[in-house]
Amino acid sequence: MVGLTTADVAPTAGVKIFSAGAAGCVADLVTFPLDTAKVRLQIQGECRPSLEVQKNRYRGVFGTILTMVKTEGPRSLYSGLVAGLHRQMGFASVRIGLYDTMKQFYSRGSESAGLGTRLLAGCTTGAMAVTFAQPTDVVKVRFQAQVRLPESGSVKRYSGTMDAYRTIARDEGIKGLWKDNMPCHFTAAFAAGFCTTIVASPVDVVKTRYMNSVPGQYSGAMNCAITMLLNEGTTAFYKGFMPAFLRLGSWNIVMFVSFEQIKRAVVRFQL
Repeated sequence: MVGLTTADVAPTAGVKIFSAGAAGCVADLVTFPLDTAKVRLQIQGECRPSLEVQKNRYRGVFGTILTMVKTEGPRSLYSGLVAGLHRQMGFASVRIGLYDTMKQFYSRGSESAGLGTRLLAGCTTGAMAVTFAQPTDVVKVRFQAQVRLPESGSVKRYSGTMDAYRTIARDEGIKGLWKDNMPCHFTAAFAAGFCTTIVASPVDVVKTRYMNSVPGQYSGAMNCAITMLLNEGTTAFYKGFMPAFLRLGSWNIVMFVSFEQIKRAVVRFQL
């Protein structure tokens, strides 16, 4: 392999999977506070007497972040980060790392894959990624929604990430770890930029509320949506819109820049 450069060597599927997962983790580290702010705004106003977050009135992206830092400390912005990193290693590595492999599979090795082939490859890797990463997303949302004010002495919902996995599986069954409706993910997966946030925001809010709900609070995702509409009106479906939009754009930028750099670094190391 003497004389070869990184441009001469095509990355293997393993390199792409590792690079995508690592890049997803880097992107999560950078944008996680925005995601946490989005979750807090989305669950604000939910009609649950025991919901501690009702003690705070979050206003706007930076107002939410500032309130959390003042009342819960800076670490609260990264509550659920471990599960978030688990999610990226399961989601980004499959969705992005396996995309080229699936595209070649459907095109039977052809270098000129059509739009239909690309969409099919995207749907396949998206479905696989959701299946693998869904439990981590549920745990991440639960931690981000969990509020513990220092002066309240309240007990945390879960003591740690692994405890959350075990507790949810024990109390809500294995189905509790896959607590979501697939359209939420597929709607967000096939739109882009500002349009993505406009289209995906309602289902994303419902997803957050439903994931964070206690057993029996809602009979399903549709019941959650109807309850929101009746109790809070249509504007409830766009809570957390701005942090969601900011996070989407910044996450994609950091993700793809990191992906290319990590992929080149791994290939260079192999040489």
